[in-house]
Amino acid sequence: VQLQASGGGLVQPGGSLRLSCAASGFNFNYYSIGWFRQAPGKQREGVACVSNNYGSTFYSDFVKGRFTISRDNAKTTVYLQMNSLKPEDTAVYYCAADLGPVDYELGLSPDGYDYWGQGTLVTVSS
Repeated sequence: VQLQASGGGLVQPGGSLRLSCAASGFNFNYYSIGWFRQAPGKQREGVACVSNNYGSTFYSDFVKGRFTISRDNAKTTVYLQMNSLKPEDTAVYYCAADLGPVDYELGLSPDGYDYWGQGTLVTVSS
């Protein structure tokens, strides 16, 4: 199982970035995918997730309305479109995979995921 996160970088406040999580080595359609982030000195926290069944999406309150998660099963890739970025969004962003469907609580909890990719750094600064 491999998850490859990419798309991070330096962006000014109010700007946008799109992260990608490319998956391989497992049956992508059966897995829910989540995005998490970890800022220096803080715990890893759930950002958004997309379930395997019908592609239901869930968001943490601090990104709702600004971030959009989507999945392309044909490309076995999940995207996180991040708009109106704020300095407090600065963190290393990780994607993770979990077999089966997820709901809001399970999908945004790091404990619910079996496989993790390496992180990609997002820095929001002027």
